[in-house]
Amino acid sequence: MNEARNSLRKWQEDEALKRFQMIAPLLDPALDDAKRLQLREKIARENGISTRSLYRYEKMWREGEFQGLQPQSRQKHRKQSLPVNFDELLTEAIQLRREVPQRSVDQIISILELERRVLPGVLKRSTLQRHLYEAGFGRKQLEMYKDARESSSKRFCKPNRMMLVQADIKYGPYLPIGKNGAKKQTYLSSVIDDHSRYLLSSRFYATQEGEIVEDTFHRAIDRYGRFDECYVDNGSQYIAQQLKLSLSRLGIKVRFAPLRSGKSKGKVEKFHQVVDAFLREAKLKNIKTLEELNHYWDLYRDDYYHRMPHDGIREYYESLGATIPDGGISPEIEFNRDTRPLVYLDKNVVAEAFLHHEKRRVDKGACISFKGRRYETKPALIGFYVEISYDPAAPETVTVHYPGMESFEAKPLKIGSYCDKNPTLPISMQEQPVTSSRMLDGLEAQRAEQKIRMADAISFADLKGVNSHV
Repeated sequence: MNEARNSLRKWQEDEALKRFQMIAPLLDPALDDAKRLQLREKIARENGISTRSLYRYEKMWREGEFQGLQPQSRQKHRKQSLPVNFDELLTEAIQLRREVPQRSVDQIISILELERRVLPGVLKRSTLQRHLYEAGFGRKQLEMYKDARESSSKRFCKPNRMMLVQADIKYGPYLPIGKNGAKKQTYLSSVIDDHSRYLLSSRFYATQEGEIVEDTFHRAIDRYGRFDECYVDNGSQYIAQQLKLSLSRLGIKVRFAPLRSGKSKGKVEKFHQVVDAFLREAKLKNIKTLEELNHYWDLYRDDYYHRMPHDGIREYYESLGATIPDGGISPEIEFNRDTRPLVYLDKNVVAEAFLHHEKRRVDKGACISFKGRRYETKPALIGFYVEISYDPAAPETVTVHYPGMESFEAKPLKIGSYCDKNPTLPISMQEQPVTSSRMLDGLEAQRAEQKIRMADAISFADLKGVNSHV
């Protein structure tokens, strides 16, 4: 039952994520009605769904945000049956599209029917269109690839702050922070505003696990509020489902750079040159700890990088024909002078969005195991599966959730000098206060009933004897 619930929840979150990724461009308040209508029709075509479905998803988002986009149950999810040889048909359809990228889906289906690979009417247009798009062979996709190859310019810049951020990880120096003082690789995780080149969050970590990326985004949103989109590469830390879910819950869309496309991440790569300059300076300080490394990086970032004129900002305004001050424009100046308001979020809402959720079974000692430690829950939960939530940046704090019970924080198990001879039992197992023996009371009532029956029998016999003498 618990496995079924977990599977249902994962499916619901996956579906909500797909729906959000589709409607995210439509949520831009800067769009007028005409452009939004045109964009809605384009998204519907590309995803093989109706514009009515997109209207419904938008309404679901307005009413319940990310939670509102989740389907209610798997039974309500209509699943269209596919032909037995659909994989073969899709392979042939991809080949037909490769031969002539301008071929429509209807034409591809007609060819497959003419070649007697499928009976007429069996293969639906919407189904094949959707699978071609998911495989990367939609007609619009091929046209975009062609345009990208022919384009000589890959540069872009958003007109305002917090419209788009870019994120990446860079290798840092080796520090003696491993076991027995062994040197260990460090990693710099950063989130940079696309327009101003201002660093919303940037910090060195001792690992390159996905948790450091989540922590970086968490810090950025806590300090500067919500941004519209983030642009990342296809590293395992960024394609992780947990990160996409956390950002989607806050209404943030995730976009991925094309594979092997270094030019599309030019701003981050340029910023990494600044990091290289810092590392050359840091090497002279003979830094020994991660805290010391972050201290000097904060100093270099805030008092040097943020305050120095930025060539990228100057080139952007020159391309627009704007006049640039003699002293140039720094990332700090550009970020602070932007008129687009920052959208701050409640810290509790942000913290909840970045929590990890897992299932654990409560053992006979009313404890759960988590990351090599045991945590105390409540005796009433013995034998049940509970959901735990935790912040990966502070995994020692574990919150336990169970239907019908108020959530509570589980405490790490402490083993005292003495064992409690009378541990607390669940209410259902505790002895109840009594004032009498139900067994003896039952026997007494039974004897009283027997006496009444015997008395009735004697009275009936006496009455029968009297009648016989009459």
